[in-house]
Amino acid sequence: MGGIGDDSRTARIASTRAFFAPRAAGWEDRFPDDGPRYARALADLEPPVGGTVVDAACGTGRALPALRAAVGPAGTVIGVDLTTEMLAEAARRGRRSVAALLLADAMTLPFATGSLDAVFAAGLLPHLADPVSGLIELARVCRLGGRLALFHPIGRATLARRHGHEPDPEDILSEARIRPALEGTGWHCDLVEDAEDRYLVLAVRVNGGVLARPAGSDG
Repeated sequence: MGGIGDDSRTARIASTRAFFAPRAAGWEDRFPDDGPRYARALADLEPPVGGTVVDAACGTGRALPALRAAVGPAGTVIGVDLTTEMLAEAARRGRRSVAALLLADAMTLPFATGSLDAVFAAGLLPHLADPVSGLIELARVCRLGGRLALFHPIGRATLARRHGHEPDPEDILSEARIRPALEGTGWHCDLVEDAEDRYLVLAVRVNGGVLARPAGSDG
C-alpha cells in the first residue's frame, strides 16, 4: 500500500509532466541562443573518451550530440527524462542517432551503483521536491572520480529578473547551499559559477557522503 512518500512522488511526476508536455514541441525554438552555452558547459565537464555519460532530465536532448562527440563512438550516451513528449521531440530532432533515450525519474535512476563516468544535469534540481536526495542518487550511480555538471544557460539573477523577483538566498542553487549539499552527499565541489550568461557547478564523486535516500524522502 502506498505511503506519503509515494503520494508525493506521484504528485511531483504529474506536475512536471503537466508543465513540460505541452511545451516540448517548441522548447528549443524558445531559446535559440543557448547552444553555445551548452557546448561550453559540456567542454568544462570533460566527459572521458569511451566513457558512459548520462544527461539527467535531458529534455529535447540539446546536450546529447556534444556528449557523443566527447565520448566518441566507443562511449555510451544516455538521455533520461520524465516526460514522454520531451523524449519524442528529442527523437524527432535526430538525437536517437547519438544517444539512447530513456523514460525514467532522475530520483530513481535505472543504473547500477558506480556505473557512470559523468552526469550532466541542466535545470534538474529546482524541479525536485527533495534536491539533496537527488544529489544522493546522482552520487550513487557515479563511480569514484566521476564528474557532475549542474547547468543552466543563464544565471540565477538573470532568471529571477525574468520572473520579476530577486534570487532567493535559500535556493538550493545558491553557493551557500549547493556547496555543503554536494560535500554532504558524496561530491567534492570544484566550481560554482553564477554569472549573467550561465550557471555552472562542477563536482567530482569522492568517498564519503550519504549514499542512501533517507526514509520518507521524495523518490
